[in-house]
Amino acid sequence: MDQPLPVVDAVLLSWDKNLGYAKKLVADVPADRMVYQPAANMNHPAWVLCHLNAYHDVIVSLVRGQRFDDPKDHRFGMKSKPVADLNQYPSRADLIDAFARGHGLVAAALQSAGPDVWTRATELERWKPVLPTVGQALVYLMILHESTHLGQLSAWRRVQGMPGV
Repeated sequence: MDQPLPVVDAVLLSWDKNLGYAKKLVADVPADRMVYQPAANMNHPAWVLCHLNAYHDVIVSLVRGQRFDDPKDHRFGMKSKPVADLNQYPSRADLIDAFARGHGLVAAALQSAGPDVWTRATELERWKPVLPTVGQALVYLMILHESTHLGQLSAWRRVQGMPGV
């Protein structure tokens, strides 16, 4: 595709902003605090990043029209719970590297996709009633879903008296 669609540019602008925001949210978090839960069942940075990283392959598969496993069944999917065991998660540096790499893969896939990506039917049965098209699923996952979880990291910081970013 020679010219990106305006919607691609708009989605990728938010996608890129989320990447920068995520990096800032964890840049000053000590490694041993990545799994700290200041309130019961609060999502901590290690879980949030693992959870969001699990969706990068899903998004690339959606864009390419490939099958993928339901992310709810992923080790860090929606059925999982954050645990306070640092050994259950990659290091902060590895999580951020994976997050940035995943963002790059998603952006490249979307930039090379044809316009049909926005109107193609969603293949995951559970999503069909709410996200019937790939375009709807992409906007939801790349903007709302990711921003919601990054907002959790912002709240996590504030609960502990850490500054906003």
